[in-house]
Amino acid sequence: MNEQRKKNNFVLQAGILAAAGMIVKVISLIYRSPLRSIIGLEGNGYYSVAMNLYTIILLISSYSIPSAISKVIAQKLAFKEYRNAQRVFQCALLYVLVVGGIASVFTFVAAPYLVIDNSVVALRVLSPTIFFSGFLGVLRGYFQAHGSMLHTSLSQILEQIFNAAVSILAAYLLMDMVSGSSETTQAIYGSAGSAIGTGAGVVSALLFMFGMYMLNRRMLLRRAGHDRTGKLDSYGEIFKIILTVVTPFILSTFIYNCSTVVNMKIYEYILIGYREGNEITVAIDYGIFATQAVAMVNIPIALASAMSSATIPGVAASYARGELEATRELVAKAIRMTMLVSIPAAAGMFLLARPIMYFIFPQQDSLEQASGLLAALSVTVVLYGLSTLTNAVLQGIGRVNTPVAHSAVALIVQVAGLIALLLYTNLNLYALVCANIIYSFVMCVLNQISVWRRLGYRQEIVRTFLKPFLASLVMGAVAFGTYESVYMLLPVSRVALLIAIGAGVVVYFLVILMIGGVSEQELLAFPKGKLLVRCAKKLHLLHKEKNQTDPA
Repeated sequence: MNEQRKKNNFVLQAGILAAAGMIVKVISLIYRSPLRSIIGLEGNGYYSVAMNLYTIILLISSYSIPSAISKVIAQKLAFKEYRNAQRVFQCALLYVLVVGGIASVFTFVAAPYLVIDNSVVALRVLSPTIFFSGFLGVLRGYFQAHGSMLHTSLSQILEQIFNAAVSILAAYLLMDMVSGSSETTQAIYGSAGSAIGTGAGVVSALLFMFGMYMLNRRMLLRRAGHDRTGKLDSYGEIFKIILTVVTPFILSTFIYNCSTVVNMKIYEYILIGYREGNEITVAIDYGIFATQAVAMVNIPIALASAMSSATIPGVAASYARGELEATRELVAKAIRMTMLVSIPAAAGMFLLARPIMYFIFPQQDSLEQASGLLAALSVTVVLYGLSTLTNAVLQGIGRVNTPVAHSAVALIVQVAGLIALLLYTNLNLYALVCANIIYSFVMCVLNQISVWRRLGYRQEIVRTFLKPFLASLVMGAVAFGTYESVYMLLPVSRVALLIAIGAGVVVYFLVILMIGGVSEQELLAFPKGKLLVRCAKKLHLLHKEKNQTDPA
């Protein structure tokens, strides 16, 4: 009964974080369109370049902190070492104070050497955000380790709301200040306004998380005072643990995500330096790729990221206790839930790429290009979803160096492929698409092999991949046919798309239930899960004896 309660809690927490992740990505997309209209394609390009470098520095300094800290604290809590868990938290705050401060100063000073001239202002505006992000990461990791994803979820939504509102307002006001200047000067100031919004979002989320900690502080300290294990690690030992865990996490996350910046730099160097392309045109094109096509693809990938955050504490705790079967079940459940969303999302983005892109970014100057890129990138929804999740599994069971090695191999393979494609073909932005596919595919294969070796986990194929794929084929056909039919009768793309998506979701839900591709517990993890279960039972399509056996 206790084991079942743990599984249900994991499903619930994963569902909370996944729902928040999806909401955050939707808000991000909604505000990007009016922001892009304000700062233009040129300003959007400068912001994209600055944001990519900012992200990489953030990855090195503090981005991995929530996952790493939640893993360490979860292991301490698994053995009821409450005082040590509190000490880990305190040491982590000191760690980000030093590392975040250094990274922030470095970004500000080195900005002219890291990005093209017109992106320097935006990157410098972003530099203080790196410092605050570290503290936010520690607080999120602390609550995640205690099995509460609600605080993290609410802070993420709050962060994105403030980011959206302040970005639009700051970009408008700064561009208005230089309204008589050249278009390039206005674009530079517009990109800086976008960067101010990013910082405002992080600060608002940090204040919220700090408030939540202060509300719970007395209870957490009281529990630490009731620690009866008699084990108290020294601060030196804890710093050693943090460094040995955080460093591989950082390396893995850095290499896993630095492919974006490496690709950008190679793309800029070859097109500007080798092919003598125009710097502004290259920045504009890359902005379309990064802030429209990739941003859209990242919505369903957010589910895998949320699932990863929810998986690490549970996997780390069960593996530390030697419960291999429970660990394998958690892995199987997480992968199945991720694929239940990723596969139909990829199918929908491929078949309805243009109306989806038009719904969010109706600007005609980039619509066709962004739509083609989205369709081509759709397969990476599945590949990145799976590789992100298996990364987290390997980190959770202590194989923190394994994803580092895999990321390095994948990076080398994709760089070789990208250089060849840019030099010997005219694919340009589609060469970046190919590089993304190569990288995520190599990561999937290597991670899957390692998970099998370390956990004895054999990937179940039929229910995890084939059934969602078959249901997605039916869903895709219905959604595409519905869109075309409605659009012929009522030529309003947004209305036709919403009706098509609604029809597709209903069909996918019915088909996946009919072929036994989802269990009651998995349905409960999704938003409005109880309503979905009630509907499934009323339709007599949910059979526990068939669907609730985990074949991992």
